[in-house]
Order: sequence, then C-alpha cells, then structure tokens
Amino acid sequence: MPVSTRTARFFTMPRSLNESLYSSGSLSEESRSGASKELPTRPSMSNQKPKHEPGVTFAAQDKLPKLPIPDLEPTIQKYLKALLPLQSTREHEETKAVAREFLEGEGRELQERLKKYSLDKTSYIEQFWYDSYLNFDNPVVLNLNPFFLLEDDPTPARNNQVTRAASLVISALSFVRAVRREELAPDTLRGTPLCMYQFSRLFGTARVPTDNGCIIGQDSSAKHMVVLCRGQFYWFDVLDSNNDLIMSEKDLSLNLQVIVNDAIQTPIQEAAKSALGVLSTENRKIWSGLRDVLTREEGSNNSECLNIVDTALFILCLDDTESSDISALCGNMLCGTNEIIKGVQVGTCTNRWYDKLQIIVCKNGSAGINFEHTGVDGHTVLRFASDVYTDTILRFARSINGEAPTLWASNSPDPSRRDPSSFGDVSTTPHKLEWDMLPELSTALRFAETRLADLIQQNEFRTLEFKQYGKNFMTSMGFSPDAFVQMAFQAAYYGLYGRIENTYEPAMTKIFLHGRTEAIRSVTPESVDFVKTFWADNPAQQKIDALRKAVQKHTAVTKECSKAQGQDRHLYALFCVWQRAVDEEGLEIASPSETSSNGYSSPADPSDPGSPARIPSDSSAGRRSPNGRQSPNGNARAGQQMPSLFADNGWDRINNTILSTSNCGNPALRHFGFGPTSGDGFGIGYIIKDDSISICASSKHRQTQRYVESLESYLLELRKLLRATARRGTSPKASRAREAEERPAPGGRLKSRGRVIKADSGKVETSITTPTTDSGEVEDDGLGGCKHFPIANVRCW
Repeated sequence: MPVSTRTARFFTMPRSLNESLYSSGSLSEESRSGASKELPTRPSMSNQKPKHEPGVTFAAQDKLPKLPIPDLEPTIQKYLKALLPLQSTREHEETKAVAREFLEGEGRELQERLKKYSLDKTSYIEQFWYDSYLNFDNPVVLNLNPFFLLEDDPTPARNNQVTRAASLVISALSFVRAVRREELAPDTLRGTPLCMYQFSRLFGTARVPTDNGCIIGQDSSAKHMVVLCRGQFYWFDVLDSNNDLIMSEKDLSLNLQVIVNDAIQTPIQEAAKSALGVLSTENRKIWSGLRDVLTREEGSNNSECLNIVDTALFILCLDDTESSDISALCGNMLCGTNEIIKGVQVGTCTNRWYDKLQIIVCKNGSAGINFEHTGVDGHTVLRFASDVYTDTILRFARSINGEAPTLWASNSPDPSRRDPSSFGDVSTTPHKLEWDMLPELSTALRFAETRLADLIQQNEFRTLEFKQYGKNFMTSMGFSPDAFVQMAFQAAYYGLYGRIENTYEPAMTKIFLHGRTEAIRSVTPESVDFVKTFWADNPAQQKIDALRKAVQKHTAVTKECSKAQGQDRHLYALFCVWQRAVDEEGLEIASPSETSSNGYSSPADPSDPGSPARIPSDSSAGRRSPNGRQSPNGNARAGQQMPSLFADNGWDRINNTILSTSNCGNPALRHFGFGPTSGDGFGIGYIIKDDSISICASSKHRQTQRYVESLESYLLELRKLLRATARRGTSPKASRAREAEERPAPGGRLKSRGRVIKADSGKVETSITTPTTDSGEVEDDGLGGCKHFPIANVRCW
C-alpha cells in the first residue's frame, strides 16, 4: 500500500474553536512559527474529511460569555480570608501589609496589563494554564495523570477481558463519531449550556516532549487505535473516512483475541526488553532526547511506529492481571503494578503509554481510564466514561428488545451489510509494531523502568467504600453533600494530627468559554471552628450547629468560585503577567534549582480530576520557579524585584496543598483518584452516590490506611450526632403515593381493611427522625468538583 503523509498539528495553546473544528489546513500562530512538523503516517489512513453541516455539539459556543477578570480589590480580600486560618497572627499581619502595598501599587499596573493582554484572547488564563502543564518536566505518571475505575459490566457474561474490552471500544468509537459529526448532545447545567471545546481535544492527541517543554499534537482525522498487551504494540483501523465504525463488536473481539494470543507467544521477560511505553514515564527532557533517537532517520521503522502511536485515537491496554483488592486495582489504573521476576519487570507498569488517553481492561474485565489532561478536565473525560458505560448497557438491552433507546442521534451503518468498497483505504487486520531496539534505547529502557519502579514504591493507595449512607441522608439532614464530605476530610486530618492544613478543591467554570476550574480553598474560620468543636468535649447540638455554619460557608465559597470570582486563578495570571514582562525585557529569572519544589496549585492542582497541581520546575514560556516565587539568590536585575505579594510567606502557604481533593463521578464509576501533590500531603478523589461514598486516598506512605479509617469513624460518629440532635416527632417526607394514601377517599374503596404494617424506625435508615428537608431542596451549586450524569444533562449538586 502507498504511504501517505499528513501534517500532525502541534500547539502550545488551543486555536479558536472555529479554526480548530472547521478549518482543515490552517495552523495556529505557534505552529506557523515552527511548532509543527510533518510526520509520516502509517499506511492506509485516508485524508478525506466528512462533509456535514455544523451540528448541536458546539452550537452554543458563540453564546458563552468570556471568563471574567475579577476586580483586584475583592480578589485581595478573598486571598486574605483564605490565608487567615492558615497563618499565625504575626504572619497574617505581614501578609496584610504586603497585600495593601500590592493593591495600591504594582497590583494595579499588573491588573491593567492583564486586561490589555486578554483583549484578543479567548480566556485571560488559558495560555498561562497550558504553560503550567506543558512545562512540567517530571514524569507525568503519578504526578499529572488521574484515573477512573469503572463499575463492572452489569451483565456477568461480559466481565472477561476480551468481551469487556470490545464492548467498551465499540461504545468509545460511537462517542468519537458523535463528537466528530457534532451530534453529541451538549452539556448543560440547569438549562445553562457548558463549554464543549475540550471534546475536540480528547481523541487523536498526544503529549509530545521537546527540549523546550512539551507540546500537544493532534491528528483530528485519526482512524486507528493502538492496543498494548504485555508491553507489545498493535494497531488496526476502526473508522472510515466518514467516522463510521467499520467493525462490529464481534469483529473487534476476534481482533483482540488474536492480539492476546500473539502477545503470549513472547515470554514476558523477553517482551519487557522492548516495552517502550515505559519511556513515556521518564523525565520529560530525557524522554524528548529518546524520541529524537527514535525519529532521527525520517521514514525509519522506529519513526513510523512512533507516529502510529502518537496519532492513534486512543490506547487500549489489555493487562495481564486480575486483582480482587480494590486498592491494588486503583493503583493499577493509576500507575500499573510493580512486579519483578528474576530481576525483570513484568508488572503492568510496562503496559502503558501515558502521553495519551488510555482505556485499561484487566483479565477479569475490571476496566478503567487513565488520561493525559493538559487539554481536558475530569468533567470532560467523565462525560466520555459515563456515556461509554451507559451505551454498553443500552446495546445489551437492544439485543433483547430492538426498540430499546440509544444515546446517539444516529448510528453507523451495520458493517456486516456494507459494500466492502465503501470502507475506503483501511486495514482492519491487527499489525504488530516491532521496534528496532538500538543500544541507547535498550539502556534507556532499563533505567526508565527502575526509576518507575522506585516511583511506584514511593506511593500508596487506600480506598474506602462507605456504604452506611450517602447523598440522600446528607440532604435529608439539610446539608450540601459536597460540603459535608469536605468537612469530613478536615475533621479526620485534625483528629489524627491536631493541625489545620491547606485544602484544595476544584470548582468547574465551564459556564464560560474555554472555562476550566477555579480553586476552592476549603479551610475557613468556620471550618476551623467546627473541627475544633467536634474534637472537644462539647454537646452534640453545638457540634452540629458548628458543622452547619461551616457547610454553609463552603457552599457560599463554591458558588463564588463557580462564577469565576475566586482569587487563585486571577492572582496566578497577575504573577504570569509580571513574569512575562520580565522575560520580554530580557531579564533573567531565578534558577529553578535554587527554589523549593512544593506544588503550585494555580492553575493546576492534582485534585482537579485531572488537574494535578504541580507547576513545572522549568518553563520555557514563563520560566517560573516551582513554587511561583523568585529565589532570594535569583538573578533578576535591579529594578525588577518580584512584587512583594508573591515573595511573601502567604503566597507559599496558599500554594502548598496538603489535602488535595476532588469530587468527580457518578454511578458509572467505582472510584477515581490521583497521586499526592506533595511529600507530606494526601491526594483524595471521592464520589458521592445516593447511598454511599467512594474515596480513594494516596500519599507517599503517610499512614494512608489510618487516615481512611479515621474518615470512616468520623462519618459514623457524625451520623450518631445527627440522629441524637434531630427534632423529635418529625420524620422524612413521605413518598407522594404514601401522602395520597393518607388522604380520605370519598366514595372510594375502603382503605382501612387489614392491619397496617409499618417499618421499624430503629432499623430503617430512612425512618429516623430528621428535619423535613426534601433531598431536592438542599443542593450544591454543582461546580465543586465534577458530577456528571449520562445523556448530556449535567446535573450537579
């Protein structure tokens, strides 16, 4: 077959929506200036693009408001309020002094510069956001990429590896088709449309390291997928030029079984010698140099193999493991397993490619998603995961009843009934990629694996599947579920260590064009008062009253952040504007090696389901130091001293997150999580379901199991307090049918015949005496964390 070439577009900042979606050949300014390159593509990929009218998916984009730049004075006030419970009296007075100085001097100038800078930008924070991710040099595994663990398939017969994988891939391809044809129903929040831009960045993309930071490459017309099995690479086409599926689920199962059968022919110890996916876990500068080795001969086997991986729609990882331990399973989805046999790494950590979206399926059918999230947040990938999981169920339903509903506005023609010539130039037979293992690659692979093994061993993961109560109970007691759980994290930590620590939670801002997240600073004077009251010898009612005030405050802060009126993103942008001005004047900034390596939570915090907050140790664009401040020994020239606000202790404190948390999920997910943000902190992913709470905590061996057990004890103790303080003589609202039953029935049939059987209020959770607040009356505003329900309607509470 002839070999075609295609331009793979690389960018450091997304282009405008219209340019991205509807132009076929134009490149962004960054690309025209040299950030793009021709890459040979694998055989059989068509360049033809489907022709169709713009659909519903992006129809509301032009109506979305731009992310507003907050006024400076309210931002400073909120910054001081966030720091108040985290600082001593002396420290806070010092911060207040530098804040006043900033507000009256440099801050106003930087605010005007930011406004001027943003005039021709889609978002004032977007470029700075991308820089913070793409200039991160440390390994992305455990530092940046989060994971989702899906619930098992409800049909037991499909809970084996090949069958489950084929089912998920078919649904994933249907989702790809819906996005590309713009038929995917847009997300909304109580009728308000949300930005759908990130969906155009979800498939066919790869994080590509360079000597000057990473870039994101995208082949928007990709038609093939790559399968990883026992560290070996395979590919085959799955879509035609119209984005229709060219394989049935049965065909796909056969392909996957062929791949599994082929992969086991190579002993795992032998396959480990060429498991090049391990290189994607390396330091980004090292990985950049190794990619140069792979591509130094244009058109070489290694160069073309790498291009096939880079341009794939996504990666399917078929893991040779079937752990029944849920904590171990979460670890497998986040970073793979570390297993050494006869000195050779045979764990699933070699069966990954962390620069792309990955669907991971274990031998027993357990499945999850690990994603590179520079261009996408957890909410976007959650929509993908939810729709994929839902579609697998609906397809099974349609096999029973052909009239069962479907998620998609239209479906691909049945591949088995199509004229073979209609598929175009495709190759559905699996091809194995066989890398030329040059000496330098073999050496690098060995060292990369040992460093990865160290990294895995330095972290631990523990889960809590709390089934005693969930959202229904919390709302029946009059609490916002997300704020209720946020107080649990602080109370459990204080109960263990007796300290109040900086806590982070992301608030979604996708009601704005290209909106991402804002930082909720969960520690407030009200939350501090609550945790101290809770652990002191106080009456139950006093503890619950303090909890209620803390929850109300957290909910109010969340509402402000969801409207892009928080302080973190704004201050971070002002810092970047100052840094930009210094760079433009050709002045040197402090060496990263001279500064602390604490995380910098703006804009990216690991608790953003995909927003792990480690700011890069070096930035080609902004050359920020890791903690966002200039070293005292830095080399900035006289007259260019860093604004005192950013050199103050408070700036360091607010950007060193100890409890990095995020609420992201729905019933399609069993767990989600991410690595810890700092050596002395916890990464906490949680999902609040109707009658349960799922929590996955990670740390660098900081008594994670003990912390999780403390959370469980707290939640149980709080239920006792709520029961003890609930108003006597009241009960939850009865169902509508029960209310109707209690009304007299004039002229109707006798309703009193027989003996009435009532539930034992002491044994049934829903019959305990509680305030009469209906669960529909107590809501989060929906943007603290990510909660998504299938079929396009984003319901957040």
